[in-house]
Amino acid sequence: MDRALLISRLAERGEPPYRAAQVWEWTVRGAPGYEAMTNLPAPLRAALTEEVPFSTLSLAHQAESRDGTVKALFRTVEGHPVEAVLMRYRDGRRSLCLSSQSGCPLTCSFCATGQMRFARNLTSSEILDQALHFRRTEPVDHAVFMGMGEPMLNLDAVLDAARQLPGLGITHRRTTISTVGWLPGLRRFVDDVEEPIRLALSLHAPTEELRSELMPVNERYPLSDVLDECRRYFDLRRRKVFVEYVMLRGVNDRVEQARALADLLDPKVFKVNLIPYNPTGMYAGSTRKAIAAFKDVLDDARIPATVRLTRGRDIDAACGQLAAVAAA
Repeated sequence: MDRALLISRLAERGEPPYRAAQVWEWTVRGAPGYEAMTNLPAPLRAALTEEVPFSTLSLAHQAESRDGTVKALFRTVEGHPVEAVLMRYRDGRRSLCLSSQSGCPLTCSFCATGQMRFARNLTSSEILDQALHFRRTEPVDHAVFMGMGEPMLNLDAVLDAARQLPGLGITHRRTTISTVGWLPGLRRFVDDVEEPIRLALSLHAPTEELRSELMPVNERYPLSDVLDECRRYFDLRRRKVFVEYVMLRGVNDRVEQARALADLLDPKVFKVNLIPYNPTGMYAGSTRKAIAAFKDVLDDARIPATVRLTRGRDIDAACGQLAAVAAA
C-alpha cells in the first residue's frame, strides 16, 4: 500500500488524521482489503477501494514447496517481475525473504537473479507489500533482505520498509539486510542505522582473486575494504556479522580454502553460514562430505559456522534461485 497516497486521499476527502492509522492497523494485522475495515464508514471504504490500490504489486503466480515454503511472483504496475518467499520452519518460525530490486545489476556468476535483466529499484511500499501479502495468510516473525537485488543500492527504500516491519510482528533484531559489499551503502548503513537490524555479508570466496571471478563487484570494492567496514559495524554495534558462503564444487570448497577463510575472519566478529548451492546452470553444488570437511576446519578454528537448511528448491525458491520463473 502506498501510504503517502493514502494520506493524501484521506486529506482531500477531509477525513480526520486518525483514519490513516486505522487503515494501517487493519493492513498490518492481515486484513484482506478495505471491506474488512469495519470501523471505517462504508462510503469511505468504497472510495479507498477505487482511489488507493490495496497493494502496489499484483500477484502473478504462487507456488508451494513440498517443505511448506511459498514463493510468490509479483508484477509492478509496469509489469516488472518481483519475487518473495515465505519459509516455514518446524519450530514455528515464519521467515520472509524480501526483494529490493527487480533483477540485479551486479551479475554474481552463481546467482540466477544476476542473469536476469535489471529493471529498477523497488519503492518502500513495493518492498513492504511483499511482506503484507504473506501476513494476510499467517503471522510472520523474521525477515531477510536476501531476495532479488542488492539492498545497499536501494538503501533508503529498504530501511524505510524495514522500519515498518515491527508493525507486522517482525522486530528489528529479527530483520537482516544482506550485501555483496557495495561500500557506499554499507558505510551509510554502519554510520546511520541506529536500530538493531542485523548485517549479512555475501562473501563466497576467501581470496580477492577468486571473489573477483565469482562477483564482479569485488573489482570495484575489494574484500579487504568490505571486511574493514564489517569490523567497524561490530565495533560500533557489538553485533556479529553473518557471512554467507555458497558452496561450489571444486571452486571454493577445498579444505585449504576453508583454512584461508578461517584466517580471514575474526570469530568475535563473524558467524559463517555455509549454503548448499542450488543449481542455476553454471556450477555444481559441493558434496555433503566436502561441506562437512569445510565446516570441520572452521570449527577447529573456533569460527562459528552452521550449514543452512535448504528450503523451496523444488519451486526455485531457494537461495540464489530467484529469477522470476513461475515454477508449477
